[in-house]
Amino acid sequence: MTGLTDSLIGAGKLILTFDSELVSITVLTLYVSLFGAIAAGLIAAPFGILLGLKNFRGKGIVVNIINTFMGLPPVIVGLLLYVLFSRQGALGNTGLLFTPQIMVLAQFIIAFPIITGVTLSAMQGLEKDVHELIVSLGSTKTQRMSLIFFEIRYGLITAFMAGLGRAFSEVGAVIIVGGNIRNHTRVLTTSIVLETSRGEFEQAMALGIILLALVFVINYGITILQGESQR
Repeated sequence: MTGLTDSLIGAGKLILTFDSELVSITVLTLYVSLFGAIAAGLIAAPFGILLGLKNFRGKGIVVNIINTFMGLPPVIVGLLLYVLFSRQGALGNTGLLFTPQIMVLAQFIIAFPIITGVTLSAMQGLEKDVHELIVSLGSTKTQRMSLIFFEIRYGLITAFMAGLGRAFSEVGAVIIVGGNIRNHTRVLTTSIVLETSRGEFEQAMALGIILLALVFVINYGITILQGESQR
């Protein structure tokens, strides 16, 4: 118990002194996770809406694939990207392996099915008469899409927050494609793994507290939005 207390005190001191390495790791984590989630959201949200609006042959299979990929193990994403972008891979000449950019790509792939799936659920929760009213107004496709975006706005924000939360907590894919290189591709989750293996518990605890705080903010935001949507 004393060891845990000492680690927590040491972690608190590191955070309060704005340790330069902690700041650097946190900033890179925000960059990789936010860019990956935002890029995924810009494509996944419209895709989820269109999937909810359209009925076509094989739609059930597409939805099943999305639901399956929502639980896709991140290490598989990392492995596939590593094979593609390694020197012997089809995209090896891009030089993206072990860079923040490929980590963003990994986060994009991980967040995409989550945002799509949650958006689709929001579309399925849209009242049928509301959708029929939007169509009956004689609006253009762009206007209809804008109205639907407005009607499910809380669901869209929840979808993005869910994708972002998954991105923040990811470790498997980013450590494979990023390499956990100090001052270059080291993020909160991979740093926690490294510092724990080294026995640097104060550093690992400080990183964990920062990560937990980020996830708390995301979950708190989702809770607030869910409460707003029920009013």
